[in-house]
Amino acid sequence: MIEFLPLGGAGEIGANCYYLNINEVGIILDCGMHPQLTGLNSLPKFELLEDKPTDYVLISHAHQDHLNALPFLIKKFPHIKIITTPQTRAVAELTLHNAISILKRQIDESEFEIYSRDEVDLLIKSINYKSCNEKFVLSSLNSDQEIEAEFFDAGHIIGSAGILLRINGQKIFFTGDINLFSQTILSGADLPEEKIDILITETTYGATDSSVINNWEKEVDRFSSAINKVINNGGSVLIPVFALGKLQEMLATIWLQMQRNKITNVDIYTGGIGNKINRIYDYNRYVVNRNEKELVISDIPQKSLNELKDFDELFKFPSIVLASSGMMVESTNSFMLAKRWFHKKDSAIFTVGYMDPSTPGSIISKAGRGDKIQLTERDRKVEIRCEIKNFRFSAHSKREEIISLVNKLNPEIIILVHGDKEAIDWVGASVIKQFPDKKVFAAVNYKSILFD
Repeated sequence: MIEFLPLGGAGEIGANCYYLNINEVGIILDCGMHPQLTGLNSLPKFELLEDKPTDYVLISHAHQDHLNALPFLIKKFPHIKIITTPQTRAVAELTLHNAISILKRQIDESEFEIYSRDEVDLLIKSINYKSCNEKFVLSSLNSDQEIEAEFFDAGHIIGSAGILLRINGQKIFFTGDINLFSQTILSGADLPEEKIDILITETTYGATDSSVINNWEKEVDRFSSAINKVINNGGSVLIPVFALGKLQEMLATIWLQMQRNKITNVDIYTGGIGNKINRIYDYNRYVVNRNEKELVISDIPQKSLNELKDFDELFKFPSIVLASSGMMVESTNSFMLAKRWFHKKDSAIFTVGYMDPSTPGSIISKAGRGDKIQLTERDRKVEIRCEIKNFRFSAHSKREEIISLVNKLNPEIIILVHGDKEAIDWVGASVIKQFPDKKVFAAVNYKSILFD
């Protein structure tokens, strides 16, 4: 008997965490915090596991919504064994420490206890890591069942992996966040070369018409041209990015375009934890599926945002500023910088990825010159004088590519997660139309799906 129970991340892009009970071996796939919620509401519903076997947690990658609840899980179930790729373990050491200070700003510790730095250090030391395509066995003292597991490069960020589980001839594949085609740095995903029985797949871009998403190379050309227009007019460009993944891809893209004389050479500003993550990308450039293996991201000339005395210095000369967070969440560098940019008619804000509708980044991305917008309830309305342009440098598969997974892996059962209702509805309807013999489930948080 197999039980699939979403503790978060079903019908949403939130606290991604999925529980599998496979013949009394308990496996948790990902353990994230909801990026738009705080306190207990941001955590997966771990209390649903209290009467169930809990043996392993396998982490697909180190983004907040897939990783950051891990210390809270381990506090509740300290016996659980953690397994990731080596790169995810390295990134987790940085991001989980960084999350402590963010959590302390966000929540009242009387609501629930935040983990300490010492606890993070112990947690990181306890992580067992396996490289992609290295088979390993999962077992339990409470069961005779042995499960063979294997990571497959997911092409999303460094260390990201799909997770294949083999049980008595049956195969379950969890995509994590998957990208089938190359970015500037990372190559596209690897997939199992065998038939899958149960496919658990993300659906992030299920509601997005792929005709509005250029291929990566065309978008680089459009992006480069737009940057040059602003720079040649004496302005500066603000690009909100996630410190993990998007910063490295956009920094490499801009630098390579400068080397090819496609973007005018100006100062590039970065800062924060992203610069430490750059070194993980560099250290692993020969051991992961990478393009531009000779490019050392840390060697790209960069000025530090942290060393600026006044953000107005960014407008003295044309510059390109890569600042987190990617969705311009309140109190982050990109949020505060955007407020300066709004008043600069010669400058521009360029978004480069997905914006959750509830975030300030979404409000900004939908605005144009002359519009008046209000970013939060505490902010006044402000008129936009700068240019705002949106680009799509996706680290997720397009919706047709998700359908191609079904065609290639040929599962009997498809479980749809990590997408809003519209995304899941489109993918589900398309799969049913093209593959009427397959069973499709739209996962629902806290509701089990049972299989023989």
